[in-house]
Amino acid sequence: MRVGIGYDSHKFVPGRPLILGGQTIPFDKGLAGHSDADAVAHALIDAILGAAAAGNIGSLFPDSDPRWQGADSLALLRAAYQEVRDRGLVFHQADITVIIERPQLGPHTAAMAQALAGALGAEAGTISIKAKTNEGMGFIGRGEGVAVMAVATLELS
Repeated sequence: MRVGIGYDSHKFVPGRPLILGGQTIPFDKGLAGHSDADAVAHALIDAILGAAAAGNIGSLFPDSDPRWQGADSLALLRAAYQEVRDRGLVFHQADITVIIERPQLGPHTAAMAQALAGALGAEAGTISIKAKTNEGMGFIGRGEGVAVMAVATLELS
């Protein structure tokens, strides 16, 4: 069994859709980023790459490369997972915590888990997603952005 930890954070900006876990979440702002800025998918990518000792999201998809401008992060997750599989490992499970003051994500977490699992060819029940607030503290508490932590396990195929 291999374990990896991923983290990502993005600030809110006007004029972009809010995409988290492959889902467009109704909100008046989206996240700044080179790709679609899906911080949930990005944290999971780093977690699976870390478990495989395969670098990180920036090494595979650098923001200096125009190919990744506006990229769908679920497509990036699928490509990262191919790197993991090429190393003889398969996805086992993931636990993801999204820290966001608003919007409330509870109504969306099941669809997010299903989308992420689908990108990995896994069952939705292998991914847990929880949303937490920051109790009004810091940049998250002020509603300036989101942070995501992910832990993933891989097994030898």
